[in-house]
Amino acid sequence: MLRKPLRAAIAAGHPWIFRDALEPFDLPAGRVVTVVDAKGAFVGRGWVDDGPIGVRVWTADDEAVGEPLLVRRIEAAAALRGRVVPEETNAYRLLHGEGDRTPGIVCDVYGEFASVQLDGAAAVGWKGPILAALEGVLRPLGIVGALVRTGRRADKRVEQAWGDAPPDPIAVREHGVALVGSVWHGQKTGLFLDHRTARRRVRELASGARVLDLYAYIGGFSANAGRGGALSVDTVDVAPEAIAAARRTWAANDLDASLQRTHVADVPEFLADAAGRKLRWDLIIADPPSFAPNEASKPAALRSYALLHAACLRLLAPGGVLLAASCSSHVRAGEFEAALAQGAGKARVVLQVLERWGAPADHPRLLGFVEGDYLKNVLVRIG
Repeated sequence: MLRKPLRAAIAAGHPWIFRDALEPFDLPAGRVVTVVDAKGAFVGRGWVDDGPIGVRVWTADDEAVGEPLLVRRIEAAAALRGRVVPEETNAYRLLHGEGDRTPGIVCDVYGEFASVQLDGAAAVGWKGPILAALEGVLRPLGIVGALVRTGRRADKRVEQAWGDAPPDPIAVREHGVALVGSVWHGQKTGLFLDHRTARRRVRELASGARVLDLYAYIGGFSANAGRGGALSVDTVDVAPEAIAAARRTWAANDLDASLQRTHVADVPEFLADAAGRKLRWDLIIADPPSFAPNEASKPAALRSYALLHAACLRLLAPGGVLLAASCSSHVRAGEFEAALAQGAGKARVVLQVLERWGAPADHPRLLGFVEGDYLKNVLVRIG
């Protein structure tokens, strides 16, 4: 039973009810429960989970939560992707968890293979029905095998779900550009597919530009810059395996190796050294990992964003542009842009905002769930 007035939020589609908003209960993760208000009136139905999120809401209607609803939601998600995934692209998000009203379940497609991620004990408890439902939808789409990821950090597991095992590394295409990554060992489900729009925009802006790709991971931005006609590309990541992957992605696009310089380096140290050497770039991409993994870390994260933006802005050539990105769900768009403004103040420049965007349409967000609108991209130019 609810002990906080959350009926309107749940009716608007918010998929989480935190444990402290519910009367105390002791039920196993994955149990289907009906949530009622203080008067006993129906509010929603979903899965019990075992963390701060007490219930993951599947529906605000008085309907059954089970395999038929699961299949309907996956089929609806697949139908949407048939309309919104662009041409020359075979890597996309088929199922976006809460955004597709399948809380805790993510499924990405990589060519003929899929990578499934289950978040929370409830989704893991439903692993069998989830994988069976996904297989029923994916096989007719030409998907011949899938992996499933569970757990986090030291408890993370990746195992074959069904069908054939995907190669490692795996090559896919996005707007005609080759990307090479690993669905077995890569971050998230293998690639950061939510940056498709940003990578295409970099390709469009890169002609004749000196490009700096920070926190490069597999070098998707770098390769797009190369395909867009960049004069040169500097690719920076602290992880040697990421730089190796970035080189593979560059080579997979038949790009001239002499146009890419790769750097295994900590980004702040690289930027400080570049400033000391008075280096300049025409296009800088700053897409760091999440600086705010939780709410308590947000103040420090905002300071880090401001320092990063200031360092990048000092390295922009006249007329150059900075693509500033954040994947931190705890940092709202306004807060991120305030940190960008603080960085501009530190660098003593005035910024023009050219464009703003988030994740593409295969990563839908619920209007009533602001936490799901996590990705922020801001393209700025020194005015």
